[in-house]
Amino acid sequence: MADADGTWSIGELAGRAGVTVKTVRYYSDRGLLPEAGRSGGGHRRYGPGALARLREIRSLRALGLGVPEVARALEDEGRLADVVAGELRGVARERAALAWREASLRLLAECDGAERAELLPLLGAAALPPDTDAVVRFWRRSLPVRLPAPLVARVLEEVVPVPPDEPSPGEVRAFALLRALVSDPRPERAPAPPLRGERYRPAVLYEGLAEAYGLAAAEVRAGRAPGGAEAVDCFAGAYALALGEADSAVFRRRLVELLGREDTGVMARYWKLVAPLQPADRPALGLLHHHLTVALSAPPAA
Repeated sequence: MADADGTWSIGELAGRAGVTVKTVRYYSDRGLLPEAGRSGGGHRRYGPGALARLREIRSLRALGLGVPEVARALEDEGRLADVVAGELRGVARERAALAWREASLRLLAECDGAERAELLPLLGAAALPPDTDAVVRFWRRSLPVRLPAPLVARVLEEVVPVPPDEPSPGEVRAFALLRALVSDPRPERAPAPPLRGERYRPAVLYEGLAEAYGLAAAEVRAGRAPGGAEAVDCFAGAYALALGEADSAVFRRRLVELLGREDTGVMARYWKLVAPLQPADRPALGLLHHHLTVALSAPPAA
């Protein structure tokens, strides 16, 4: 029972809440449970709202919130919503990390001895879930320096795969090998710029290629091969316009030779690893690029 003034002692409050006096004192000392005052003997007294407050604290702590987060959550209803949203994001990260750990272990369990020896150091070198910082740095090194920042952001959004929240062992393997590929410091593993020359306008090329890839992707979603005439014309036209040349049969033959040299080495390996990581309705740009190159080299229909 509360005293005549409506306050409780620390022992009475602890008994009503089903906690220890030490717990009540702990939350009081950290400012989570304000005191209503002190008795004549200097003992803590708590007002009628303390029990509800203590129960709120215990509920939030049971949900995994730390003391600082509980303090912020109790300031007002709006702050509580923000704290809960932040905790939900944290739980999502924890679940993703656990899913990546499980898939990584399954991958190792399914590997033979040689592949396990190759993959183990790669898996141990990455955070769970993995970030894409190394992949972004790889592309920033490969893109032309004169490319406008908004266009760079658009390119990165298209070419950098997003780690899935619940990966398969195969996706874990692809990400591990992809990270190793883009982190290789050897000069010969660095991607070369697609074109050179004084008249080359990189922004024009990448804008035009984005349109061509969009046309090719629409063909894939419609169940057709991504090499229709409209997409191929847009593809070749992007290169011609970027170089200040006319799109002609002669130009296309030279372009096929240039693109054929690019279709091997580090970039080919990159796109091979990225392909299984892309959503089914969003084919990898490297795959679209390959199909458009093949279609460009095909003899014209009679």
